[in-house]
Amino acid sequence: MELFLIDAIGPFFRGYVRSRVNWSKIPFMHLVDASPEDWLAIEGELRGFARQVSAQGYNAVTLDDLAHLAPHPLHEPEVADRIALLRGKFTRFFDILNLEFNLKVYLTTDVLPLTPALALALGDHPAELECYYVGLVRGILNDFPQLAGLILRVGESDGNDVTDPIRTRLHLRNAGEANRLLRALLPEFEKRGKDLIFRTWTVGAHRIGDLIWHRGTLEKTLDGIHSPNLIVSMKHGESDFFRFLPLNRAFFGVKQRKMLELQARREYEGAGEYPSFIGWDCERFAKDLARVENMAGISVWCQTGGWHRFHRRAFLEQDGRDLWIRLNAAAAIAVFKYRRAPATALDSAFGSERAQAALELLVHADTVIREIYYIGEFARQKLFFRRVRVPPLLHVYWDSLFINHGVRKIMGQFVTDPQEAVAAGERAGLLFPRMIVLAREAELPVEDIEHMRDSFGLILLARRYYFLPFDEALVAQIKEAKAAYKLNWPKDGRARYRIKVSFEPFPLKRRTLSLASRLLLRRKRGYRWVDRVFTLYLAGFAYRLLRRRDPGNMPKFLRKSAMGVDTLFK
Repeated sequence: MELFLIDAIGPFFRGYVRSRVNWSKIPFMHLVDASPEDWLAIEGELRGFARQVSAQGYNAVTLDDLAHLAPHPLHEPEVADRIALLRGKFTRFFDILNLEFNLKVYLTTDVLPLTPALALALGDHPAELECYYVGLVRGILNDFPQLAGLILRVGESDGNDVTDPIRTRLHLRNAGEANRLLRALLPEFEKRGKDLIFRTWTVGAHRIGDLIWHRGTLEKTLDGIHSPNLIVSMKHGESDFFRFLPLNRAFFGVKQRKMLELQARREYEGAGEYPSFIGWDCERFAKDLARVENMAGISVWCQTGGWHRFHRRAFLEQDGRDLWIRLNAAAAIAVFKYRRAPATALDSAFGSERAQAALELLVHADTVIREIYYIGEFARQKLFFRRVRVPPLLHVYWDSLFINHGVRKIMGQFVTDPQEAVAAGERAGLLFPRMIVLAREAELPVEDIEHMRDSFGLILLARRYYFLPFDEALVAQIKEAKAAYKLNWPKDGRARYRIKVSFEPFPLKRRTLSLASRLLLRRKRGYRWVDRVFTLYLAGFAYRLLRRRDPGNMPKFLRKSAMGVDTLFK
């Protein structure tokens, strides 16, 4: 491995105050009104970030994005002016990273960015849109020789909350179209000696939506492409950055150069608010990947990912509150670059005396996350819906804990030993007093462990509600615990989980849910005949018909977060 890549977008969120933040990309509209002093502060933070990640061993960074640096004659005047400003600023940032810190710079890009004027002028003709996009890429590579390459994402676009006039939309619909685009782009990279990093991450939309796990789709996408300038970048599992997922077997089938994607700021596990150590997973992945040829390196996301109210910025918190993120980034480098045990990251961070207590704390934190945060029996199941692998975590998502009758009924379909599910969580919960003692011994943030304890205490109450007989006393206890949690962790004091509680009866009966789960979900990667006839096509048509008749019948969380649940039915 020669490429150790980490995202550097944290400085651009400086002063970005929102109750809930879209961490998927630099908030460019936030930069519109940035003062000269703001830009100087961003530059200073970028230098501080670069200094720290270079010291850890990273040799490359990612920044967002092509769409906001690539001019086009058809851009609206205000868009053209903003792009001109950003091009000047980012030219300086690229030079700082290259010349002062010897860091390669990779620019992210979605397929396909458009403004209203461009969309109106170009229409929906695939060949014309592809020509337009290749021209943007060619221009960026010509204008910014400081770039080492681009990181191409074809399976996700801007979220529903993005108000920027430059918006990305899903353009590629099948493997053939993706293959054609790669063939059109790669000559531009080959003649300049640049890398095209192609991400297989998708959110299930269109026929290419199963690219991350379906071997046939991936093979067709890469068919006949043998360029040394192509790197295939894959998340470690067949879904997003969750635990309980085995290493994606595509690493053993893809012959091209490839990268492993990891996440240091765990977007589904508190986003750095408490310890969620990835070192042992890194060790396991490294052992499995030792038999894989053409591994180019790793890509670590330390800031990017998620829609939530957790605001810690990696390598930038003056009070050290980004500690858990920095530890994960250090562990990834220790394992993959220096071939050391992940615990060596603790020795470097704390010294030998504190490291032992810190190690025990992280071991216990790992246990409570696996046994309380996840429901083990459900998390270990391999389930697919349409073109996505169902995440092993459903009742907690980003910053939200869902305690309602619907989750109770759904979990009842998949957990056959509810008593053990409750008991396993209760046993793990007994570790928190020891964890607080260890945090004090290691001189680590005790408040983070106390917040973890209180958050996970609510999750344990939710588990009792999911799996034990209905009890009005438990309902009252949950309401009281929610109120106490909000009082102890005020929103204006620090980020906290949103506890979404409703005890209204769920309209579907258990028998109906059981029938629906057998029809809509499958336990194997391949598609059944019922999927090809009903789940992939008729169900999508029925969903769109119902949404048109009653646009508000879907919970706001599902409609507004990220790209919305509609994406699953494209």
